[in-house]
Amino acid sequence: MKLHQFEQLQSYLFLLSFENGETCQADLEDLIGQHVTVDNLRTAHINLDCGCLEFLDGRVDIEPKTLYRYARSASEKQAA
Repeated sequence: MKLHQFEQLQSYLFLLSFENGETCQADLEDLIGQHVTVDNLRTAHINLDCGCLEFLDGRVDIEPKTLYRYARSASEKQAA
């Protein structure tokens, strides 16, 4: 499930759109906070080959399936 588009809303909070058309809002701090500082979040981009979200010129990335599962879980928790 490749990442299609993203928007950083604030700090570690991202709006993520996936290739299946599903959109989720997720706070990625628990996932990447130890590796990517708030100041480095602006380096985020999508690797078009694999559809992953990368930071710091690819030194930190989130595999698309992991990101999708994490974002879906975060969205479900917010809805509850």
